[in-house]
Amino acid sequence: MRDHRLEVADVFRTYEKEFFAQWGHVLSPPQRKAFEAIRDCRTAALGGHLEYVEQCDTCGHLAISYNSCRNRHCPKCQATARAKWLAARESELLPVPYFHVVFTLPKQIVGLALQNAREIYNILFRAASEALLTIAADPKRLGAAIGFLAVLHTWGQNLHLHPHLHCVVPGGGIGPDGESWIGCRNPSFLLPREVLGARFRNVFLTYLRKAFGDGKLRFHGEMASLAKPGAFEALCRKAGKIKWVVFAKAPFGGPEQVLKYLARYTHRVAISNSRLISMEDGRVTFEWKDYADGNKTKIMTLDAVEFIRRFLLHILPNGFVRIRQYGFLANRARGEKLALCRSLLDAPAPIHHALGDREANPKEPVRKPCPICKKGHLVPIGLVPAGWRTLPPHRQDSS
Repeated sequence: MRDHRLEVADVFRTYEKEFFAQWGHVLSPPQRKAFEAIRDCRTAALGGHLEYVEQCDTCGHLAISYNSCRNRHCPKCQATARAKWLAARESELLPVPYFHVVFTLPKQIVGLALQNAREIYNILFRAASEALLTIAADPKRLGAAIGFLAVLHTWGQNLHLHPHLHCVVPGGGIGPDGESWIGCRNPSFLLPREVLGARFRNVFLTYLRKAFGDGKLRFHGEMASLAKPGAFEALCRKAGKIKWVVFAKAPFGGPEQVLKYLARYTHRVAISNSRLISMEDGRVTFEWKDYADGNKTKIMTLDAVEFIRRFLLHILPNGFVRIRQYGFLANRARGEKLALCRSLLDAPAPIHHALGDREANPKEPVRKPCPICKKGHLVPIGLVPAGWRTLPPHRQDSS
C-alpha cells in the first residue's frame, strides 16, 4: 500500500458532495474553477499524455506522473512559477538594506472584501502604495523617490479572511535632482509606522467612499443594509477613528536574504499541504502559528466543509494581479530607473544567487522517493501514451 501525505486535494475530493450541498449555490466562477483544478491536480482526471511514466531505479515500480492543474491557488503547482518569477527579480536587487512593511486592513473593513474582493483589494494596493511613496518623498522623512514590491495575502494562519500587503522596500531612493541616491539616515529605520498608518487609513477611506459613490460596491444578504448611504458612511467614520496597523520588520541583511524571503512569500497559497495533520470523521486537523501568543505553533481542527469554505475565501478574482511593483520598480520605466540607481550607487551588475537546484533550474526533474520500496527513486523512462488514464494492472507494480 502506498504512503500518501494528506493534501488539500484529498479534503476536496472526500467532502465535495457535502460542501456543494451546503455552499455550492454561493460559489463564484473563479472559486468553482479553483476547486475543480485543485481536486483534479495530478490525477487521472487531467490525463497523463504530456507527462512521463516513472520507474523506481531499485525495485522497478512503475507510476504515471499526471498533469498538474497550474492553478495559482493550488498548493502543488507553485514551484515552477515561483522559480521563474524569482529569476526575473534577482536582477532587480540593489546593494542596499531592504525593509519589510506590512499594511493590514482593520476588521471593520475586512467584511467588505467578501462581496467586493476586486474593488477592496485594488484600493488596498492603491492606498498602501500612495502612503509609502508620498511619505518617503517628504523632505522631512526620506526625501526620495523609492521603489518597492507588494504582495497580497488574504489569509491568516487559521484561514479566516485577513487581507494584508507584504511590501519589500529598498532602503533609499532617487533624490529630487535625479542625480543622487538618498539612503536611510538610520540603517534600521525606514519610515515612521504611525505616519504611514494614518496616511494609509485616510487614502483608503477616500477611495472607498469614491467607489461607493460611483456604484462600484455591491451588498447583499446580511450586508444589504450597507447599501444605504447613511449606514455606509457610519461604517467609514467608525473605521476612520481607529488606528490602522502598519508593521515594519527589521531590515533584511542583503539581496540573498531578500530572495529567500521572496521565495517563501510571493507564491504562497492559503494553506500548504505540509501543515495538514489528519482528516478523519468529517474533520480536518492542521498546524497554525498563533502570532498573538508569541508565535506558538498550535493545532486546530475544523469541520471538513468549513475547512473548504475558508480555503475558498482566498480565491482571487480572474485576472487579479496579486504581486505588483511601484516607484522606480514599476513596469513602465523599471529598466531605465534601475540602471540609474546602480549608477548612483556605483554598483556592479547584479550577481545571480543560487536558489537551490530545483528553483534555479525548474526543468531539472525532482528525484522523488519510491513509495513502495522506500529506497530507490522514481526516474522518468518515457512519455505516457495518449489516452492512458492508468497504467495496465500488470505494469503498475513489478516489485
